Amino acid sequence: MPSGEYDPEAVEAKWQDRWVQEDTYAYDGEDVDPNTVFAIDSPPPTVSGSLHWGHVYGFTLQDFVARFHRMRGDEVFFPFGYDDNGIASERLTEDELGVRHQEYDRHEFQELCREVCADYEAEFTEKMQDLGISIDWDETYQTISPEVQRISQLSFVDLHEQGREYRQRAPTIWCPECETAISQVETEDDEQDSHFHDIAFEVVGADEDPDLPGTFTISTTRPELLPACVSVFVHPDDESNQHLVGERARIPLFDQEVPIIEDERVDLETGSGIVMCCTFGDQTDIEWYQAHDLDLRIAIDESGTLTDVADEYAGLDREEAREAIVEDLDAAGALLDRRAIEHTVNVHERCGSSVEFLVTEQWYIKLLDKTDEYLEAGREMEWFPEKMFTRYRNWIEGLQWDWSISRQRSSGIPFPVWYCADCDEAVIADRDQLPVDPLEDDPPVDQCPECGHTAFVPEDDVLDTWATSSLTPLINAGWDWDDEAGEMAVEREELYPATLRPQGHDIISFWLFHTVVKCYEHTGEVPFDQVMINGMVLDENRVKMSKSLGNIVSPDEVLEQYPVDAARYWAAGSAVGDDLPYKEKGLRAGERLLRKLWNASKLVDSLTPDDAVERPADLRDIDRWLLASLDREIETITDLLESREFSKARDRLRGFFWHTFCDDYLEIAKQRIREAEADEAAASAAEVDPSAAHTLQVAHQRFLKLFAPFLAHITEEIWRDSYGGSVHRTDWPEPLGLEADFEAGETAMAVVSALRKYKSDRQLSLNADLDSVVVYGNVDGFEAEISRVMHVEDLDTRDEAAPIESVVAGIDLDYSVVGPEFGSAVPDIEDGIEAGEYDLVDDELHVAGHELGPDAFTVEEERRYAGDGEMIEAADAVVIVRNDG
Repeated sequence: MPSGEYDPEAVEAKWQDRWVQEDTYAYDGEDVDPNTVFAIDSPPPTVSGSLHWGHVYGFTLQDFVARFHRMRGDEVFFPFGYDDNGIASERLTEDELGVRHQEYDRHEFQELCREVCADYEAEFTEKMQDLGISIDWDETYQTISPEVQRISQLSFVDLHEQGREYRQRAPTIWCPECETAISQVETEDDEQDSHFHDIAFEVVGADEDPDLPGTFTISTTRPELLPACVSVFVHPDDESNQHLVGERARIPLFDQEVPIIEDERVDLETGSGIVMCCTFGDQTDIEWYQAHDLDLRIAIDESGTLTDVADEYAGLDREEAREAIVEDLDAAGALLDRRAIEHTVNVHERCGSSVEFLVTEQWYIKLLDKTDEYLEAGREMEWFPEKMFTRYRNWIEGLQWDWSISRQRSSGIPFPVWYCADCDEAVIADRDQLPVDPLEDDPPVDQCPECGHTAFVPEDDVLDTWATSSLTPLINAGWDWDDEAGEMAVEREELYPATLRPQGHDIISFWLFHTVVKCYEHTGEVPFDQVMINGMVLDENRVKMSKSLGNIVSPDEVLEQYPVDAARYWAAGSAVGDDLPYKEKGLRAGERLLRKLWNASKLVDSLTPDDAVERPADLRDIDRWLLASLDREIETITDLLESREFSKARDRLRGFFWHTFCDDYLEIAKQRIREAEADEAAASAAEVDPSAAHTLQVAHQRFLKLFAPFLAHITEEIWRDSYGGSVHRTDWPEPLGLEADFEAGETAMAVVSALRKYKSDRQLSLNADLDSVVVYGNVDGFEAEISRVMHVEDLDTRDEAAPIESVVAGIDLDYSVVGPEFGSAVPDIEDGIEAGEYDLVDDELHVAGHELGPDAFTVEEERRYAGDGEMIEAADAVVIVRNDG
């Protein structure tokens, strides 16, 4: 091993380069046994900016799994992709270049996107390699590449042939900021400040019918939708307003007359209990429109601007129109009240803009008819943690829409579709044409198969990003049309289904659900065996990091100050699925562990010969115990890693290595070897104490392997120098099968730790002699080790119980009981306890002439030794120290 202090900056950069150059983590798919393949369906990051802590955290957890299973003998497939088609990359390009996609034709703008994305992808690749993630960089893909475009368009063709897709002019969730349709999964709830407006609606004919009121009140947060009002609804159980049902209402300012209808979907608890239906304000408006065959009045267009339906307000932005309409309602005497509220608004998760519901023509994938099947598919997968299945289930149970997959953008994969210019029949590209762009390529037929017309209109929409990224298991497996078989098939069958889908909990409804849908429909199989869901990275106050809050911590800044392995240690600090706060103390703890591992390795190297020491026939008890105890730790840590309990595995390993091995055993072995070498006139460790030398070598190797998934760089540096080859290509340690007296060994280590603390508390050096130590407990076979390492001149061990007794050290009163029951007598009770003038009789306390029941107090007890010497406790043992020095 090299001498000196550990230099993580030099070491980590060296191995990051070597791992890539040497293809250390390359997937060898040639003649591989499918049963040994561990395929990770890793998330392709959206190309929308630079690396953030969420990437560091998520990919590091995946790397723990990859490295662990590689050492377990699996052929690990760990690819990397870039999700660089769609709205995120488009907005990045617009922001980066200061342009709008509408200023270019599609092909020109897509070229701009690819140039911008290429720079970010190169930076991303470099930084992922700087993190030491054990990705096979020969297995990379881009979702905008021709190969992936073909697979995405094949998916469209296949689902269309199955009847799982349809095109329809219908109400659509629309983002006015991005000017595109979006799906339900791309929306989120946002709490916003707003106002409730109480508006007076006239009842038509009230001037002729004295039994009718002249007006009634509507409460709404969106007065700008008044021009789109097509009906008013009353709940059937609303007796106070039943007289309005069947009448007509006149809309203030806009004067259209609309029917007043009853419907049980009216929320009686909100506002006046009478609601207007506008086409469209929300999902309920759509349901009413369809159920009651209402008129269609579109007041807001694709850009969020009011249409001609809004009369004098046409051309105003929806926010401007709202304020203008409110002012005019007030002037007309129709605004009865306006009060500030907070309410939940549906917004586009990409840009935060409030969504609208517009009637547009879009392509959809059917979902609602198969939700039970998709739910059952989710149950077939093993979830880490299991609780995350609930989020998947809740999403499916809350679905209200089929999946809208068409987007009115420039960056994306084109639909392989043309339409007959005469009858609008859809013409789908042939498989052997794909990938195609209908704006540039010709349709597969010369005339419409439905009407014979020869002119066609190309589809200019692009596919939703998730319609492509939901195919990642099939992309990795080489899914394509098999001419010979006459069906879709995967080229690399061993990769499908994938073994593991790792991802964040925030995209369960996006990526995970849509992947299940797509792959299930294409193959009839669940796309992966296991799902591992990680949480989000929070700031030190457990608040989500965001640019708007100014609490983002850049990975670059952190990694300039701390080693990558320290960041990896930090990343293992939370249960999988839970959010993880960024805390520098976790990074500092990782740094300390690196130094401990480095220094312990140097010490082992100095105590042992270069060549491996064979296990002697007479392995000493403490050596046997150390290796057998390490066996038990290996079994536990292996189980924890199998169940993705990284934080428990890390902490268990660190504790055993730091305390049991370094603090206790390594000190014992060091003294044994150095004393033996001195006695034997500088003979080698293998000659003077082969049992200790062998144990140190074996334990050291096993610790390096156990730490390798977590501390990838330092373990590689030490292993390559000490043993040769890459530690990441070695076998995971298996139990040696040694038997040992675990009870005696653990008690002995507890005694050593207790005596070490005894010396430290009294400011004695660790080499200070102790005159006499008596141990009441089982340390059979370990007596010499205790005496040697703790410099005990006379060690006596005894099997009988220690001569100690439990005495009452104090009485604690429960004042919630004593106060109400004894009142003014409480001070006397306290004085009696303080003076020790009390008796414990059965379960009662007799003091100051009062009897307190067991619910009024608790007894503090301590164990005391009345003989010569000081008593210290060591796990189940009692240690008596007599020392005159």
